[in-house]
Amino acid sequence: MNVKKLILGIVVNLCRLVIAVTFIFSGYVKSIDPLGTNYKIEDYLEVVHIAQYVPTYVTVVLAVFLGALEFCLGVFVLFAVGRRLVSRLVLLFMCVMTPLTLWLAVGNPIQDCGCFGDAVVLTNWESFYKNIVLLIAAILLCFRPLAMPRFISRSNQAIVVAYTVFFILFSAGRSLYTLPPFDFRPYHVGADIKAGMEIPEGEKGPQFETTFILEKDGVRKEFTLDDYPDSTWTFIDSKTVQLSKGYVPPIHDFSIQTLDYSEDITDSVLNYKGYSFLLVSPHLEDADDSTFGDIEMLYEYSKAYGYPFYALTASTEKAIQYWRDTTGAEYDFFLTDETTLKTVIRSNPGLLLLKDGVVYGKWSCNDLPKLELNSGSLEKTQYGSIQKESLARKLSKVLLWYILPLLLLAIADRTWHFTVWIKNKRKSNKIYQLLKGKKKMRKKIVAGNWKMNMNLQDGIALAKELNETLKNSKPNCDVVICTPFIHLASVAQLIDQNVVGLGAENCADKEKGAYTGEVSAEMVKSTGAQYVILGHSERRGYYGETPEILKEKVLLALKNGLKVIFCIGESLEEREANKQNEVVKMELEGSVFNLSEEEFKNIIIAYEPIWAIGTGKTATSDQAEEIQAYIRSIIAGRYGQAVADETSILYGGSCKASNAPELFSKPDIDGGLIGGASLKAADFLGIVNAW
Repeated sequence: MNVKKLILGIVVNLCRLVIAVTFIFSGYVKSIDPLGTNYKIEDYLEVVHIAQYVPTYVTVVLAVFLGALEFCLGVFVLFAVGRRLVSRLVLLFMCVMTPLTLWLAVGNPIQDCGCFGDAVVLTNWESFYKNIVLLIAAILLCFRPLAMPRFISRSNQAIVVAYTVFFILFSAGRSLYTLPPFDFRPYHVGADIKAGMEIPEGEKGPQFETTFILEKDGVRKEFTLDDYPDSTWTFIDSKTVQLSKGYVPPIHDFSIQTLDYSEDITDSVLNYKGYSFLLVSPHLEDADDSTFGDIEMLYEYSKAYGYPFYALTASTEKAIQYWRDTTGAEYDFFLTDETTLKTVIRSNPGLLLLKDGVVYGKWSCNDLPKLELNSGSLEKTQYGSIQKESLARKLSKVLLWYILPLLLLAIADRTWHFTVWIKNKRKSNKIYQLLKGKKKMRKKIVAGNWKMNMNLQDGIALAKELNETLKNSKPNCDVVICTPFIHLASVAQLIDQNVVGLGAENCADKEKGAYTGEVSAEMVKSTGAQYVILGHSERRGYYGETPEILKEKVLLALKNGLKVIFCIGESLEEREANKQNEVVKMELEGSVFNLSEEEFKNIIIAYEPIWAIGTGKTATSDQAEEIQAYIRSIIAGRYGQAVADETSILYGGSCKASNAPELFSKPDIDGGLIGGASLKAADFLGIVNAW
């Protein structure tokens, strides 16, 4: 069984690593190129013929959200944040993406699904196979989420969540405002555009045909370069189709045409010896004209120093004229394919600086170079050399601003938990405990739960016998008896509560009112009782008490000055499924972890495995110690180690005088909640004497 569990754990964590790395990489490359992701989303919308109904700002927001979601899910899987919820979200994500990539693979409506942006280009079938692997990994992760050990404790996971969301949204926003920090396209700074268009010797290039859509007198027709009509036709759009396959160079669709398509000036631009500026705007209709003054200043600078200045667009002459009228632009416009322009630079408009056909610099319209007439020639400015930041420097920034802080948090978190573990180990060492001697010990308690047993006379007799015996023997622990409601007031009159504490077995979740048969916490307190048992498995099972009901009961009990013995525990099926830790944690989180630290100090936890209550079966002392140590650890995670060390955790479940000494010898078992054995004085006192 342990070998199977170990193997399953290894498999789950390998799946975890695969999902985390893939999602982080995929989400990051999408997030730092949100416009590229937006273009891909627009391609999908075009395929299903709804692109015209979806505004650009919607697709941009969707692009940012998609990248951020993938990145966050990857990080959360890596750090095991919210393991159940996150594993389900990952599975849901893959259940959407896998059929989508199957549709792309079968129908091939889009050549590249864009799952890794421009960083890694996969065929549609490769994307589908990749998603099948991720889907299988997500299913395994969802099946065993708790097999993923945390790198960051639960109390510090909110820091990871907040910082991750802030980092990726900031990265996406910065990339939208300026340019992506990593440029995976063939037009990156330092690229030789002409060299990128060349086909190696011996290779045959693919054949393309460009078709132009023009309009005259309300009639639209398609033309090629061979039959391009006269200037009486108005240009509407163009499209390029691949006729035959072959070697495709990195840059295969870059061309610059005059507005009437009478001349191709691509070679003259790329062969020009010296600097030249390219102002790029795929669609002038959507271009940001708020910085037209800076663009005009750059144009004046280029004229003054003799640098060619070309404005490249895919817009119609009408849109070009509107831009000129709006901004007063005097520079010449030329036509280039829309997709090419979107690939060249992720800004509308954006600026390129070329020298001898090599990209020396790229700028967003929000971050244009500061060049004025008195700046001097480009050779004398910082812009005269290639404006390229090394890959190592870019990666170091990511390391410094995101990975390093989380790594330091993880190290600090694990170090703190290691010291807590060492401290707990020392506490469990009996020699160490003897040497410490004077350290304040948490209360040891033996509490009897009479349940629905004994009439009033028998109950009074038993309480009197216990009180007299314990008054003379002075036990080494606190003793509490929790009786049916009919006994409380009578028993309170005859016992010394400095010797025997008195508690109720339940109270209502309402303060007062028309609730026939219920007994409120205030009524319990008025009898003289000091304690109340809440959350017992019999109340949960027989009367359907939910965590929310118990939360109200706990709050009312504390409000009325009662100490709460709060019961938690798992069923046999949950124990056999190895879910006991999960169950007790949920029961605590559902009903008592909402309390303040001061309020929680009035809570006594009673762990009672349901399968051992009244069955004669008892958890072994090691089983009981293991889970009670776990309970103490999650209390420490919520309230701190000091509160955990002071919290009494009792064991309930067929505890008898014969097994009590072994159970009570464990460092995290602070006593017992006793059922059947509390109905006879001799049996109950035998358990008390185990201390």
